[in-house]
Amino acid sequence: MPIRPADQIMHKAAWLYYTHGLRQDEVAKHLDISRASVAMYLRRARENGVVTISTSTQLFAEDVLARELEDAIGLKGVWIVPEDRQAMDPASEMPVVAAAVFLELINKGDRIGVAWGRTVYHIADVMPNADLQDVTVVQLCGNLGAPYNYRPDQCTTEIARRLNAEGINIYAPLVLSSEELATALRNEPVIREQLASISDCNLVLYSVGGCESDSHLVRCGALTADEMQALAEAGAGGVIAGQVIDRNGQRMDCAHNRRCISADLSSIRSIPKRMMVVEEDAKFEPLVSALNGGFVSHLVVTASMARRLLDRWTVSGNRRVAE
Repeated sequence: MPIRPADQIMHKAAWLYYTHGLRQDEVAKHLDISRASVAMYLRRARENGVVTISTSTQLFAEDVLARELEDAIGLKGVWIVPEDRQAMDPASEMPVVAAAVFLELINKGDRIGVAWGRTVYHIADVMPNADLQDVTVVQLCGNLGAPYNYRPDQCTTEIARRLNAEGINIYAPLVLSSEELATALRNEPVIREQLASISDCNLVLYSVGGCESDSHLVRCGALTADEMQALAEAGAGGVIAGQVIDRNGQRMDCAHNRRCISADLSSIRSIPKRMMVVEEDAKFEPLVSALNGGFVSHLVVTASMARRLLDRWTVSGNRRVAE
C-alpha cells in the first residue's frame, strides 16, 4: 500500500521533536500545523512504536531516509517510493503516492500551476475525484502540436476535472518560430495576464526533463537532436516547464528559451509549494539541476534515487548546491 501523507507528517513530527530537539511549537511552525496536531502526531508515533528504533519497520527506515534528505538539501517534504518490496512496481506506485501527496498539499482557494509530461499525466490519470472549493488549475507553459496525451493543455484539463476545479489553459504554442514572434505573443494582453498570474500560485506540480537526444522537447519537434546536444555541451542540465536550465538551475540564455511561451522561472521559484515527482533513474542529473535552482520544496522519488541524492549532498557538504 502507498505511504499515506498523514503517516509522513507523523514521522516528520517525531523526527523534528526527538532527533532535532525542537519544541512542539517549533515543530508546528515548521510543518505549518497546529500545536495540538503536533501533540496528536507525537502521541500516535509513540503508540505505533515509531520513535523506538528497535521496533522500526521498513516504512520507518525509508522515512528516516526521507528526513535525512530533507535535512541535507533543505526541503520541506520528501516522500519515498520503495523498490524492494515483493510484487511492488515503483512505476505504478509512484503516481498513486504522488497523487495522494498532491491532494494533501491543496488548500481551499488555492491556485495551482501544472506543467506537462508523462509523469504529470500519469499522476492525473490515477488521481481520485475530489470536490475542492475555489481551486484554480493553471497551465505553466504553451502547448505542443504533437498528438501526445501528456500535452500541457491535457495535463491541466485532466487535473482540473479530477479536482472539480476551474482550469485555465494557455492557448499559445510552447515554442515560436522566431524570437520576435515570441516577444510579440508574450505581450498580447491575454497571454501576458495568464503568464503574470502564475506568480499568484500557491502550489505547482511538475517533473524535470532531460537533455538527451530523445527528450520530450526533441520528440515534440521543439528542438532537433543536434540542437539539444549542443545545449547539453554548453552546460544544459534539465528542462523546467519547457525551458532549458543549466546545471546550477539557472535559465540558459539560448534561442530556444527566448522563443518559449512559458512561466518566468523566477515566478515558479517564488511559489511556496513546488512539488516535483521524478520516476526515471536517468533523470538524476536533471533533478540535481532543479534542486540547485530552487525549483523543489516537496519531492517524490524512489528509494534508490533518494540514496543517490543524499550521497551527492553529503559528499558536497552543501545544503543547496551539489558538486
